[in-house]
Amino acid sequence: MEIKQLRTFLAIASTGSVTRAAEMLHIVQPALSRQLRMLEEDLGTPLFERIGHGMQLTPAGQLFVKRAQRAITEMDQAKNEIIAAPKSISGVVTVGLLPSVCDLLAGPLVQHLKGLYPELSVRLLVGYVGYLQDWLERGELDMALLYSHKSSPALEITPLLVEKLYLIGSPKENLDLTKPVPLHDLRDMQFVMPAHPHGLRTLLEQAFSVAGIDMRIASETNSMATQKSLVAHGLGFTVLPGAAVFDDIKHKRLTAAPICDPEINRKIVFATSMAKNASLAVRCVAKAMRMQIAHAVASDAWPGATLIDKN
Repeated sequence: MEIKQLRTFLAIASTGSVTRAAEMLHIVQPALSRQLRMLEEDLGTPLFERIGHGMQLTPAGQLFVKRAQRAITEMDQAKNEIIAAPKSISGVVTVGLLPSVCDLLAGPLVQHLKGLYPELSVRLLVGYVGYLQDWLERGELDMALLYSHKSSPALEITPLLVEKLYLIGSPKENLDLTKPVPLHDLRDMQFVMPAHPHGLRTLLEQAFSVAGIDMRIASETNSMATQKSLVAHGLGFTVLPGAAVFDDIKHKRLTAAPICDPEINRKIVFATSMAKNASLAVRCVAKAMRMQIAHAVASDAWPGATLIDKN
């Protein structure tokens, strides 16, 4: 049994397709099928059922997913012990960021990496969570920050933090960070919201539904910048995490108040592909990214965020 066979298995489990798994791993389909066949022969049992044009895990395959994920994780952790001179680390690492955290993390992360690894290049892709997870599963990203992620056997997920969501209004609304607004008081407000299938929209609709109130939508947009601009012009309220509006609040372009009874929170996770072999450059960027996030929270640059204790 070889590591590449485990990565092949996890890629097929994630995509449900030999063709898509081959594209994600950048290998030809016959070679991928051969790796799977060798693994199944080694284990002495089928791991997938061939259904139409897709692949579905057998009971044995469902059990083996967890074992394969654990084996890949242990191997990657072992690689983290490799010591290399910073100047020898090079290549291009592609990172996926959510729009709400891009302004907070992008500059400090790239600046930090340039100081440590001059030969390393970082490519940043910004997108909503559904796009980021899809790009990650396709192998187009090396890592990404996600929230409300769909379960995937091909992703290694590390919870990072929980962030509070705030009611956001124009300066004339005089919302106050020290004066929480009960969720029920939002029932008569008009909202500027991201369009479906944005994860934050789904999260808010669920919270409103549980509270027994209807969300009144004034307008929708797929741009967070436009969303904030419409609110700043007094065309409605919105709900966003602190990282998305910290600079706007500082410069009094927007005002904000916590939501209470109940609070609305979301969890941010760090995700990497189990099927894609993580290079030393990727592992260095991942470590630096987690450090920058921890620093942003500890220095209060990420309002309303609380690191998740991993102990």
